[in-house]
Amino acid sequence: MNPVLAFGLSFIGSVLGLRCAVHAKASSAPLGWLIAAAVGLGGAAIWVTHFTAMLGFSIGGAPIRYDVPLTLVSAVIAIVVVLIGLTIVTGGGNEWVTLPFGGAITGLGVAAMHYLGMWAIRARAVIEYEPALMALSIMIAVVAATVALWFMLHVRGLLMTTGAALVMGIAVCGTHYTAMAAMRVRHGDPMTVVDGLTPVQLLLPLIATVSLVVTGLVIVVGLAELEVGESRPD
Repeated sequence: MNPVLAFGLSFIGSVLGLRCAVHAKASSAPLGWLIAAAVGLGGAAIWVTHFTAMLGFSIGGAPIRYDVPLTLVSAVIAIVVVLIGLTIVTGGGNEWVTLPFGGAITGLGVAAMHYLGMWAIRARAVIEYEPALMALSIMIAVVAATVALWFMLHVRGLLMTTGAALVMGIAVCGTHYTAMAAMRVRHGDPMTVVDGLTPVQLLLPLIATVSLVVTGLVIVVGLAELEVGESRPD
């Protein structure tokens, strides 16, 4: 159930982010739309997807908690790196240069978000990573980010946006679950003090915050789409 929910959230965030990016390209003052696109893609499509998928993660006999400051920093990283990538590819210049450059920065940032989010886990366990799969997850993140930025540059209609969002949802989930497959967990000192929030305690305020943000983006994008539709000649 968690993978399906995670994919659904990634898809919704991708649709909103891509539509915001489309309006950024058409706007004379694109910064606001680029920030909205970064929140949709980096916040909803990537960060929220990660922690929704993490609800299915457990360590037998070792209760899991999350360090709140590190978790929040991972959210900031996800949004900021997407904003940087969007700014690079929309700033002009040769697309053959700006696209891979922006994609590399964004993808490495997304991978950093994931592993920082995993570092925020507090449990009586030792978490390590298999290097080859870890490297593969980072590679997938870079490719997925580059594809997302390409879609942002070239996608036009709502139908194409939907198709692009489906591809992005698969790519984001592929990055996450490949990184999770790289994990190697062994039990640690049973006397270790574990503090922080439980996954459910973390999720409830997250759901409320994301619901408000997504609702706001839906309203803003919807009004913009309506305005564009009304401005078109019959």
